[in-house]
Amino acid sequence: MFAELLLLPLGPVADDCTWNGIPLHGEVQVVEGFPDIRVQIVESFPDLKVKTVTSFPDHCGEWEFVTSFADFTIQFVDSFPDIRIKYVQSFPGLP
Repeated sequence: MFAELLLLPLGPVADDCTWNGIPLHGEVQVVEGFPDIRVQIVESFPDLKVKTVTSFPDHCGEWEFVTSFADFTIQFVDSFPDIRIKYVQSFPGLP
């Protein structure tokens, strides 16, 4: 049983900055239904710190919001999120 506990993830975001195999950087589209990831914005204890950029979202937590041809889609929710994010101006990524 102890070995099984060691295999459990510590949070919803993996150490390689992915959620269910989706890299959490790149071009992001906000949708109203059927998202890839349900996201809640919080001020404390985030799963991921996000910095919005206008180009080259190549590093963990860097998101460029687009209206089409996104790498993944998100829906903002108030409860039951897949991940919780906090917007930051610097040092995006895992907390």
